[in-house]
Amino acid sequence: MRKLLTIILLVSSVGLSASAQTDSLILKNKNYIVGEIKSMDRGVLTIETDYSDSDFKITWNEIAEIYSKVNYLITTTDGKRYNGKINTSEEGKVRIDYFNPDSFISLSKKEQQTQETDLIAFENIGDIVYLNSLDEGFWSRLSANIDFGWSLTKANNLQQVNIRSGLGYLANRWKASASFNSLVSTQDEVDDVRRTDGGLSFNFFLPKDWFLGYNFTFLSNTEQLLDLRAGNKLSVGKYISRTNRTYFAFQVGVNFNSETFMAENLNVGGDPIQNQSGEAFFGSELNLYDIGDLNLLTNVAVYPSFSERGRLRTDFRLDVKYDFFDDFYLKVGTTVNFDNQPVEGAAELDYIFQTTVGWEL
Repeated sequence: MRKLLTIILLVSSVGLSASAQTDSLILKNKNYIVGEIKSMDRGVLTIETDYSDSDFKITWNEIAEIYSKVNYLITTTDGKRYNGKINTSEEGKVRIDYFNPDSFISLSKKEQQTQETDLIAFENIGDIVYLNSLDEGFWSRLSANIDFGWSLTKANNLQQVNIRSGLGYLANRWKASASFNSLVSTQDEVDDVRRTDGGLSFNFFLPKDWFLGYNFTFLSNTEQLLDLRAGNKLSVGKYISRTNRTYFAFQVGVNFNSETFMAENLNVGGDPIQNQSGEAFFGSELNLYDIGDLNLLTNVAVYPSFSERGRLRTDFRLDVKYDFFDDFYLKVGTTVNFDNQPVEGAAELDYIFQTTVGWEL
């Protein structure tokens, strides 16, 4: 009787495990992995298995075949977006059984999970640049990071604190993100140095890798005597290149700029000095993420003014990230702000160099 009960329990546990593990991968080295594919982004696929405490991360280019029964949001190098199932059809190619996008979005979540696909596409496996399980819900589409840095120097009691953070959400046809960064430096017998920047952004995806964008940005720094600079940008952009190694995008648009300067530092009495202007906007961003454990992100934005003759502002950022343990990383970065017509008494150029330790979701 005991032996029979043991056999029943063993068969039941195997059956439960098999039902939970719906996806399978065959790697180029002929290894076989069964589990639950969570996502693939920036050339790295994440799969959860019953026999590991942590998720496996596998380079997408090392995968020869993929088989799954669940629905995914899928993006290709040429900007096509699918909602459906992905399975290898022949060597180097995958079959995507997908839904009509308009009818799919109108369905409830329960209906989406049971809806039959009505369209078929075939793509090269190397052209898939993004994969995310639609059955995972809100949390699978959320990304977040936070970095912290601190330094202390005995001379003059110099202390510096850096905080950098970000939050993002990717939906079927749009993405939204937010960021907040702060630096505070204190030193005996010297005025404190403070810098805060951040913003909110929203992108709506169009066919063939075009997108519409709205960005709200803010900046405050003591070097340029800025109490607050707030910008509202409307733009149109395109991904020029997007692969499992890199992406490169550009944007053009307009920016409505509002500035308030620190009156107490300008030797003028009364209320703070305020300025509003209209600007053109040209921007680009490059991300390299297939260089071992390193990730390089750089972007530049140029703002020639419509309303202030001859004024030109430029913002530049460069970050190099090293993944050293699980979801933890080291980051070295610099941010530069240039204004060729600063307010009187302020510097044309402000820059910071930061080294932080961070964690990402």
